[in-house]
Amino acid sequence: MKILVVGSGGREHAICHKLSRSRLVKKIYCAPGNAGIAEIGECVPANADNINDLVEFAERERVDLTVVGPEQPLTSGIVDTFVARGLRIFGPTKEASVIEGSKAFAKEFMRDHHIPTAPFRIFEERDEAHRFCAETRYPLVIKADGLAAGKGAIIVNNVEEARETIDNMMVEKVFGEAGNKVVIEDKLIGEEVTVMAFTDGETILPMLPSQDHKPVFDGDQGPNTGGMGAYCPVPFVSDQLMVDILDLILEPTVRGLKAEGRTFKGILYAGLMINERGPKVIEFNCRFGDPETQVVLPLLENDLAEIFISIADGNLSLEELTWKDAYSVCVIMASEGYPGSYVKGKPISGLHGNGSDDSFVFHAGTERFGDQIVTNGGRVLGVTKLDANLHDAIAGAYEIVQKIGFDGAFCRKDIGQKATRRRSKLTH
Repeated sequence: MKILVVGSGGREHAICHKLSRSRLVKKIYCAPGNAGIAEIGECVPANADNINDLVEFAERERVDLTVVGPEQPLTSGIVDTFVARGLRIFGPTKEASVIEGSKAFAKEFMRDHHIPTAPFRIFEERDEAHRFCAETRYPLVIKADGLAAGKGAIIVNNVEEARETIDNMMVEKVFGEAGNKVVIEDKLIGEEVTVMAFTDGETILPMLPSQDHKPVFDGDQGPNTGGMGAYCPVPFVSDQLMVDILDLILEPTVRGLKAEGRTFKGILYAGLMINERGPKVIEFNCRFGDPETQVVLPLLENDLAEIFISIADGNLSLEELTWKDAYSVCVIMASEGYPGSYVKGKPISGLHGNGSDDSFVFHAGTERFGDQIVTNGGRVLGVTKLDANLHDAIAGAYEIVQKIGFDGAFCRKDIGQKATRRRSKLTH
């Protein structure tokens, strides 16, 4: 079968790599793809947000299944368009994708369906938000309502920081139209964990838990990024805690969306805060996480194409997930200046010879320039290593990082270290 993957990052490279090992897949297209994806599939010069071009390509090439990586085309209705044209596609509809597309919707949905999350208020007027922040307790998290590439949640510790953040979002429009409305909520305390799940709107199959590292610098310092690394599974997430996450969060969310006429088919991503009181939802996403995908999929033993087809056709109940007995660690190599401005076009050395059955270099922001692969983004590469124990997986990932270079490259040096500290109080 022919598969079209939409997107251009490390997440999409990890998806394409897994699909390339499927017995069902004969041809992989990726729009627009990157230099790494081009080594296993055909990159298509079409923007991920150009739904018309994508549907025309899928029809012209008789693509059997389209898999959508990023959130923007999902929240814009790519699934609805493909389905209306009789094309098979993996991902939630526009109505279901609003669980990520609007933070305000998600918070009100969780309140209405009794899904544990932080107390919150929603504001459409700056002055009203200012008044609230002058009278409440801190710390708080202020979130742009719409999509902000993973950077729209700001922690504030006092009223001055709160007012500045509100003005940046609602007046200065640092996140564009996403900041027309803001959500202000209590800051949850504990350990952040990601649990992604396959679902066809009825059956829910949770994946292994992972932990992302969003702040740009070691020790969780500096501004949030799209993610500087991840590891999987998370040792302090017990089997019982996973049962609680399924019972208290994933199942009520899938049931609630269906009850509202928003049947969700695809990847439900739950960003969670775990403490001694159990799990609470920080955010929902409507797609694979990045970089969580780069650590979770390498551990999956199932044929990914079979799972995608089962979800698209509503037959997920026939599947059962199996996993490698190993740990997976991904370290992001980023461009100097990220998550702010950065320079593209830096030649990358040391890429060849680092891939194997238990090590992967997933391309995120790369392109080919002549016979050279160069940087083309803030997050450039995701170096992933599998090993029987977490310590060796961490060491192995950094060993590969040392072999790869480009001018201005940097990474966090502490990916996975949180897991080496005991978290017994969180395991129930």
